Amino acid sequence: MKIVTVEEMRRLEEACAAQSGISTDTLMENAGLAVAHRTRELVSDLTGTAVLVLVGPGNNGGDGLVAARHLQSWGARVTAYLVAQRRSPDTKLVLAEDRGVMVERAWEDAHLERLGQRFAGARAVIDAVLGTGRARTLEGAIRDVMFKTAEARQRRHDLLLIALDLPTGLDADTGQADPATPTADVTLALGYPKVGHLRFPGAERVGRLETLDIGMPDALASDIPREMLTPEWVVSRLPQRPLNAHKGSFGRLLVVAGSRNYVGAAALAAGGAYRAGAGLVTIATPESIYPIVAGSALEATHLPLPESSPGQVAVVAADLVREHAPQYEALVVGCGMGQSAETRAFVERLLLADPPLDKPVILDADALNNLAQIARWHERLRCRAVLTPHPGEMARLTGLSTGDIQSKRWETAQEWAQRWGQVVALKGAFTVVASPTAGLAVSPFANPALASAGTGDVLAGAIGGLLAQGLSPFEAACCGVYLHAAAGEHVRVQVGDSGLLASDLLLWIAQAARALRSGLTASGPGADW
Repeated sequence: MKIVTVEEMRRLEEACAAQSGISTDTLMENAGLAVAHRTRELVSDLTGTAVLVLVGPGNNGGDGLVAARHLQSWGARVTAYLVAQRRSPDTKLVLAEDRGVMVERAWEDAHLERLGQRFAGARAVIDAVLGTGRARTLEGAIRDVMFKTAEARQRRHDLLLIALDLPTGLDADTGQADPATPTADVTLALGYPKVGHLRFPGAERVGRLETLDIGMPDALASDIPREMLTPEWVVSRLPQRPLNAHKGSFGRLLVVAGSRNYVGAAALAAGGAYRAGAGLVTIATPESIYPIVAGSALEATHLPLPESSPGQVAVVAADLVREHAPQYEALVVGCGMGQSAETRAFVERLLLADPPLDKPVILDADALNNLAQIARWHERLRCRAVLTPHPGEMARLTGLSTGDIQSKRWETAQEWAQRWGQVVALKGAFTVVASPTAGLAVSPFANPALASAGTGDVLAGAIGGLLAQGLSPFEAACCGVYLHAAAGEHVRVQVGDSGLLASDLLLWIAQAARALRSGLTASGPGADW
């Protein structure tokens, strides 16, 4: 699903009229009807239910009036509260009044007392005040109404706040939010999600993001380079599992990982690969910690590596890994390897020496940290790779500050993917996967429960497992990111925002893939899978 800017959305609306004969009025009617349908689903029983629609001066308000008209027809008791003057004549307002919608006006409501009464009696509030056209600080009645909306939601936990396209005050391009912007329970994006929905700090005001079809032909958006990962996108790319398959059908992965201080990383990466469907995983780890790793990764085979000191891989181990690499479809390198002069020399000899590795590689954690200390490493890295940095590792690789990276996550991932000629999966809330040639994809998940040691090792393994099964580096990164995050979302529903162990994710990665293949939804909190 494409992610659009305000200007791109405007061009799409114009193209609908010019190329497909779909007028702005038709889009507005479609949008309002879609919002009404979804509101009815969220409320369950509309009969006699009080619904308050906050109506702004522009098209967002028009969408809200269409929704109000339909909800009233379906048995709700709807009040349209005009927050600002609308253009005259106003057909949408007239039609709503004709259908029986009660209309009140902020400029006739001293101290917003009637608005407070409406909040007290409402089951649901639809914020249809300002949409993508908002580009300035909220002022006057709009600001006051939005502050009052936020207060009402804080007082009443049973009050359902639905944002129509955007919570009022959220910038659709930057994700910046006005101080008066309320936090929605659900935001119903019209046509396509907007960039600002997935950028902080505004993303915290969005609540659950859902996208409604308003009749825009998808072909009109085909050239937009941003994609939000969806169940449909992921399942269409997951490897097939034929009945007559054997373990060799699903690829062999070599995981080069672990050190004295990070024994578990290798086992977690191997588990992630197996749960993502890999047929066989071999763990290459320093010889003295191999027995410990083997006890935690019963299904893996093992390649003990020579050491320079206990638990520390030796430079010459790179030759052993290179000798065995042709037996595998892909490699994962770096999880828990540690940083030292010896490890850095090992990474350089494995990844940057001639002849280049002819296998695709996932570069995670200390592979990245050690590469960051080697000048012009990217010019010598000639295998296909997926880099999976968190913001701190990305800062070391690029020389930027973590603050700069976090403020421009999408742009940073895209720029450096192009500079390095490799796929970059920049981890964090709404992980972004950037291709040097194919644009970028954004995960729909932001989950603080995943801020736990070892979850990145599981992700690296999952991507590696998919890569070993024949997916391209970009597709493997996208599918791995999605399955890992969907698994985290399921665990979050069970245990909350804290307390998740990286090993908790392993079984649920496989469950997420099963859910997608079965047509179940694995894309949001509380999914029934």
